[in-house]
Amino acid sequence: MKMIQSIKNPQVKQWKKLLTKKERDKTGTFLIEGFHLVEEALKKREQVLEIIVSEKIELPPRLDFGSVPVTSVTDEISKELSDTEAPQGIYAICHQGPNVDSKVQEAKSFLLIDAVQDPGNMGTMIRTADAAGIDVVIVGHGSVDIFNSKVLRSAQGSHFHLPIVHGNLKEWIETLAKKNIPVYGTALENAKTYTDTMPQEQFALIVGNEGNGIKKELLAKTTSNLYIPIYGQSESLNVAVAAGILLYYLKKR
Repeated sequence: MKMIQSIKNPQVKQWKKLLTKKERDKTGTFLIEGFHLVEEALKKREQVLEIIVSEKIELPPRLDFGSVPVTSVTDEISKELSDTEAPQGIYAICHQGPNVDSKVQEAKSFLLIDAVQDPGNMGTMIRTADAAGIDVVIVGHGSVDIFNSKVLRSAQGSHFHLPIVHGNLKEWIETLAKKNIPVYGTALENAKTYTDTMPQEQFALIVGNEGNGIKKELLAKTTSNLYIPIYGQSESLNVAVAAGILLYYLKKR
């Protein structure tokens, strides 16, 4: 295990750059923080490039790094890499993901995300899609970066469990239609109650921006649009909560 003690070390500067989307896009890598996320990443060891640990933490025996390189750093460096108030002192540098074309081609259930900008909502929807057994998440233009640190924390490791791909949602709807996979939008107008649709093995659900909803040109291309009735005085449901209700309902068991 090598040790880095200087905060000015070029390697430390490179790690810190991964807190920016620009550097993540440039290198095709991202930084994760915390014991749980590192453990989930190690289940897909081929994605893990390097482990970074603070000299102040004690590693639990269950953590098996295998042949992944491990670098020890000072507590000062560890805090520089974190954007949380209470850093856990363990990090990993990961590839953004292997080629998942085969899994995407064989997929039967999809969550399409249109311009969702809140990191907590994005991460929660990725985690919920994973929990509900959805095969693929498609993230459209205008959405928050899926490797944003807050998205990663909210998703709780689901980035390593299912394919998450960026795509043109209009083209995706057309592709799914050719495969006879129904595509459901979420809307208040020209929509039916979600329970009027039967659960099914093959489907796609689109959810939209927190303030503006799904783009009209996308809603015009769906098989049908669904809404969740509001029984209290709230104006609307949080997009991640709505996605969870609909995914669990639509997915035939």
